Amino acid sequence: MALHCQEFGGKNYEASMSHVDKFVKELLSSDAMKDYNRARVYLDENYKSQEHFTALGSFYFLHESLKNIYQFDFKAKKYKKVTGKEIYSDTLESTPMLEKEKFPQDYFPECKWSRKGFIRTRWCITDCAFDLVNIHLFHDASNLIAWETSPSVYSGIRHKALGYVLDRIIDQRFEKVSYFVFGDFNFRLDAKAVVETLCAKATMQTIRAADTNEVVKLIFRESDNDRKVMLQLEKKLFDYFNQDVFRDNNGTALLEFDRELSVFKDRLYELDISFPPSYPYSEDSSQGRQYMNTRCPAWCDRILMSHSAKELILKEKDAYEVRRFSVKPHCSQEGRQHTEICNPNSCIDKSSPECHIFRLLIVHYASASGLCSREASHTSLSCMFM
Repeated sequence: MALHCQEFGGKNYEASMSHVDKFVKELLSSDAMKDYNRARVYLDENYKSQEHFTALGSFYFLHESLKNIYQFDFKAKKYKKVTGKEIYSDTLESTPMLEKEKFPQDYFPECKWSRKGFIRTRWCITDCAFDLVNIHLFHDASNLIAWETSPSVYSGIRHKALGYVLDRIIDQRFEKVSYFVFGDFNFRLDAKAVVETLCAKATMQTIRAADTNEVVKLIFRESDNDRKVMLQLEKKLFDYFNQDVFRDNNGTALLEFDRELSVFKDRLYELDISFPPSYPYSEDSSQGRQYMNTRCPAWCDRILMSHSAKELILKEKDAYEVRRFSVKPHCSQEGRQHTEICNPNSCIDKSSPECHIFRLLIVHYASASGLCSREASHTSLSCMFM
């Protein structure tokens, strides 16, 4: 089981990082994980190193039914058998069992550092080698800027960064193998096209700052119906009057605006999306089904794979079904964490006791508020069971 976390420790990582070690130790020793007798955990906790800190966390739990698993040593350029449970943190740059990079500074908007980058590990199970890449790409800093062009300037930045990662994992330094890339891609819907569709019959009011004449707010009103406000748009506000449009039929009507991956169709494959947008769910535990009104809902957290990885999966398609759904952790009224299966039609085939690399159950976790503490909000996770 591979679990990739981004923004590990939450937004207030300086205060919350102290909770991480306790969380990891409790996870590894929990009864739920007793059948996973080997583990590797890689945590980038060194927030004092601005040029290297990514806040990425990669967890790999190996089930006892898997007898021979090897991990690649990138320095020695050879595989080593995985035994026991090991945790690596602080400075991952010196750890030979992974490659970790923060994006070059000129990739960052306005060249301002933020916690964006990737961690790559390589594994071999039953003579099948593959890479698992934990990734965190750039977000949309302003809804107003994202709305200006189609595609947005932020989409272009993510395109450049993802291309950089793909080039790195297939360069000439190491043998090429199949790969799975999963994490927070921050893929967004085409904001301009979405707004023009949702507000096709609306009139737009522009509000500017008195001192700079800069646009600070857009208000879209119905042409009739007493000029009801349909959408309010600010730098960090996306307040649409009817959130049901993002949930109805699992948001299928919005998939035509999910365009960022199309640029990489020759390099990456993705299973069909059959759940509502996974971002940005409310961080209020009493509003677990609501989206925050900060951003346009989108499928930010994704699991992608090379076409050779897809072929490995499809080889066994007659023996099983590959299922994919969204799981949204949230708190009950009693404050206990639990998960909600957002696609109840998905099923898990438990008939085979043997775990196998090609039997993939792919799960997306939306925002997991309070993963390590009440303050450690908005930790994003993607998980792949093998």
